[in-house]
Amino acid sequence: MKIYKIVFSPTGGTEKDVDFLTAKAGSDVNKVDLADPNCDFKALNLGCEDLAFIAVPSYGGRVPALATERLSQIEGNNAYCVLVCVYGNRAYEDTLVELKDAAEKSGFRVVSAVAAVAEHSIVRQYAAGRTDSKDEAELNSFGEKILEKIKSGVDEKTDLEIPGNRPYKKSGKGGLVPKADSKCNGCGLCAEKCPSQAISRDDPKSTDGEKCIHCMRCVSVCPQSARKVNKAAVSAVALALKLVCSDRKNNELFI
Repeated sequence: MKIYKIVFSPTGGTEKDVDFLTAKAGSDVNKVDLADPNCDFKALNLGCEDLAFIAVPSYGGRVPALATERLSQIEGNNAYCVLVCVYGNRAYEDTLVELKDAAEKSGFRVVSAVAAVAEHSIVRQYAAGRTDSKDEAELNSFGEKILEKIKSGVDEKTDLEIPGNRPYKKSGKGGLVPKADSKCNGCGLCAEKCPSQAISRDDPKSTDGEKCIHCMRCVSVCPQSARKVNKAAVSAVALALKLVCSDRKNNELFI
């Protein structure tokens, strides 16, 4: 059995949680980066005895459209699948059920699912410091249960029940587009790493607001800390989220 982590993790938080889930699986975990615009996803074919952890952040209660599009190019071939959605302490709404539909459409067998909390990628005071040691221990333990379930045999007639609605909630429009400030030296790393190729390689200070998916990868990878979102806009978002994000939410585990 080969183990894969198929992740859309622009700022690293989602992949970190998958690493905790697969910690007991050993070091031989194959990574597929759904945020890499240069990856040939059509070349990936799994075997029926393989196990894939398919992980995405929740964007407004939905799977990022770019992740769904790239996942659809992968041949699951009835491989086992664990769904992972990571959200910033607000709500994941229809993310898991949408990811389940996408995974099954690509030929995966869904055997387990996780909704995990991580530090909010924009308003960082919410779920600050998470994933923390308590989360890590919980995800480590649950990862072991998943491996034990697969080794002991999975009832193919069982359909994993997870929260969510069909039709899915309407996708939100707009968002905070990071911009370069005077510290930008034009190195182009942000353009190279941008999942949606929204940043011009010829002029890294130029961002296509229509293509930008507000994932904050450019902010996290900039060696000059030159890319930022508008502080006033972040403050407004923080105020709007205060009521629903202030209390600590627990990870949700489905098996």
